[in-house]
Amino acid sequence: MSILLEAIGGTVVLAVFAVIFGLFLAGIDRIAVARLQARVGPRLRQPYTDVIKLFGKQNVVPKNAVSFLFNLMPVIALASAIILLLYLPFGSFAPILGAAGDMILVLYLFIVPSLCLVIGGFASGSPYATVGAQREMVSMIAYELPLAAVVVLIAWRLMVSGVSEPFSLLSMMQTSIWDVCGPLGIVGIIILLFLFAWITPGELSKVPFDSPEAETELAGGILAEYSGRNLGMFSIAQSVKTVAILAFGVALLLPWNLSPLFGLAGALAILVDLAFFVVKVLVVMLISVTLIRTMMARFRITQVVKLYWFIMGGLALVALILFLLDAFLMGVI
Repeated sequence: MSILLEAIGGTVVLAVFAVIFGLFLAGIDRIAVARLQARVGPRLRQPYTDVIKLFGKQNVVPKNAVSFLFNLMPVIALASAIILLLYLPFGSFAPILGAAGDMILVLYLFIVPSLCLVIGGFASGSPYATVGAQREMVSMIAYELPLAAVVVLIAWRLMVSGVSEPFSLLSMMQTSIWDVCGPLGIVGIIILLFLFAWITPGELSKVPFDSPEAETELAGGILAEYSGRNLGMFSIAQSVKTVAILAFGVALLLPWNLSPLFGLAGALAILVDLAFFVVKVLVVMLISVTLIRTMMARFRITQVVKLYWFIMGGLALVALILFLLDAFLMGVI
């Protein structure tokens, strides 16, 4: 019973942290983009204000919508985004459900919030949302290929190095991919870092991968008919998913903590590692989301597929060859 209560308490704390931190990241992102474009930009607390205002506004359901699905999808999207967090490490905190799932499960869970957007868009009955939902499905099919390649390549390299459970995030907390690779493998890891930097905005439907929403083309697209509480829940789910995808990338490719380096222990080690985790997540977001969406214009959906399948897929193949050569030269295969 105590274990169950601890799990419930940890889930609540983690969910609150992710919502607050996710909206904070959204505020930093908006300010940074404004500064890069020589604008003043909004206040840091603007995302919090926006969500509070949405929950205070009327929740409008279109007359020709499938009301049950239309109202249910934001709830499932938020719940699935929170569940994602339970399988991810945060600093030196092990995943709450780390022993019950691995990276493959996390990959499947990342699909659920996007599927909720797709189903909600179709259920709204809006032609704009329908086109947006179709684009979201194509985007999902496109970016899942390089994301799966990143995960499988890292797990394979850990496996041939003798890690017993290479797909476990708990194993990755103990054995970093950087520690098992030689020079060629490190070049492969750098390629995977580049891939993940371009996968992240696709997962989050940020520019240049925002064709499912495309305000100037589809008037908001997949979310065109959402308002009030439902739109607020989708906004929070997006913020939580932002924390989840960034935390996942940090766990895969930047898994270090500072406490072992300085010989820290106890509560001080936990706080230092958590602060370092926050810094890593912030840096990854500024590079993979803020910088990319500032430099690029929106891609057509055909360009999204070509980028992820051919260019990113080709780079993943190069990383695979480098990992194979590295493992061969190190004598582990």
